[in-house]
Amino acid sequence: MKSRLFGSSGVRGLVNVTLTPVLAAKLGLAVATFSKAGEVLVGRDTRVSGLMLESALVSSLLAAGVRVSRLDVVPTPVLAYLTRKLGADAGFMITASHNPPQYNGIKVFDGNGIAYDEEKQNEIERLMASEGFRLAEWRDVGDTLHFNGASLYNEMILKNVKLNKKPYVLLDLGCGATCNVAPALFKSLGCKVTAINAQPDGFFPCRSPEPNAESLKSLTEIVCNLGADVGIAYDGDGDRVAFVDEKGGFVDFDRVLAAYAAHVVKRGHGGTVVTNVEASMCVEKMVEAYGGRVVRTRVGDVYLAEAMEKHGAIFGGEPCGAWIHPQFHYCPDGLLSSVLLLEALEDEDVSLSEFVSSAPKYPTLRENVPCENKVKYKVVEKIGEELASVFPNFKQVSTVDGVRLTLEEGWILVRASGTEPLIRLTVEGESLKTANEIMEKGLSLVKKLVEEVEN
Repeated sequence: MKSRLFGSSGVRGLVNVTLTPVLAAKLGLAVATFSKAGEVLVGRDTRVSGLMLESALVSSLLAAGVRVSRLDVVPTPVLAYLTRKLGADAGFMITASHNPPQYNGIKVFDGNGIAYDEEKQNEIERLMASEGFRLAEWRDVGDTLHFNGASLYNEMILKNVKLNKKPYVLLDLGCGATCNVAPALFKSLGCKVTAINAQPDGFFPCRSPEPNAESLKSLTEIVCNLGADVGIAYDGDGDRVAFVDEKGGFVDFDRVLAAYAAHVVKRGHGGTVVTNVEASMCVEKMVEAYGGRVVRTRVGDVYLAEAMEKHGAIFGGEPCGAWIHPQFHYCPDGLLSSVLLLEALEDEDVSLSEFVSSAPKYPTLRENVPCENKVKYKVVEKIGEELASVFPNFKQVSTVDGVRLTLEEGWILVRASGTEPLIRLTVEGESLKTANEIMEKGLSLVKKLVEEVEN
């Protein structure tokens, strides 16, 4: 059964259109009923709708007799880590991560700090549809308190990571949830720190909450002008990270993922790395060179964490800057990832540009085709039936997430977005010419089928 409400990263939608306080309240009641929770944590990012949704969610949890600790504005990985650390029964993070400010969402974590999997999501939806909620007697309604637990998270990192070289770090916090956590963390590690866009603001006036090459142009210039060793940027809730090297170059997501995965495998003398179907084939090239193996899964950190537990993986990551370090916890963690990358650079005694240059570079193209949520999965089904006729000489097909064809000189992946009304196309080729040819054929087919199904 495919979840109708949950996407690949929790419940998400346009504020007061598809995501309302009523929906937030029902979600809280359903989770409290399902988990029989006694204590939960609730956090949010800086979005202007966050307090509204938090109020509705907390009210429903109190009605179910739950004791609620409100963390206020915190990064998602801090919420996930503290849910397990403090022994809570569940954790709720109100965020739309890298999406524009008009979106928001709610992500649910279990008592181990792991996002609800599809089986749990479907049970929550069933309860929401039937409204079979647990409500407390008037004398047993819950209570709430405000709790600042970010210091416990920073202590965890400082206990496990030491930096001797004290690099100069330029942080772009993007007006998001890392504003009150990241500068203190890096200063405690002994780094020289300059922070930009460090004022919390849910309108995200400085740049898009998605840290990519386009939104981080200012960061690349400032890194050069100030002579920083590395530039680090986070998304709206801090579960993703992007890097700028000491030369002011935006670091390719796939290549830094592959280089860091190889570092972890080399240090561990082998092991399993999990990534998704969108990641570059350079991940296999790097990991297998040091005796490791790569497992590919569906796009979404829920599936990544699930596969990592199943295979006993030592590291996992997606080519969007979402990395999971299971020795700490199972939530993608941009803050922890950036600290561990600095540690890796010190271990290897290289600059960031040198570190990433070890990973082969293959041209990767990505395109999004708008498609209504209600028909996007139907469109992908049709694409699966017709894509092979467009590429008759394909070598392998995978339907673990959308449709992925392995071709003689590259691959193409067509999948429905788990969070937005889009069909996503990803193409990689041995050369740019090959990648463009593959994308042109795939894009033409997808646009044709979207038009047919929507009309």
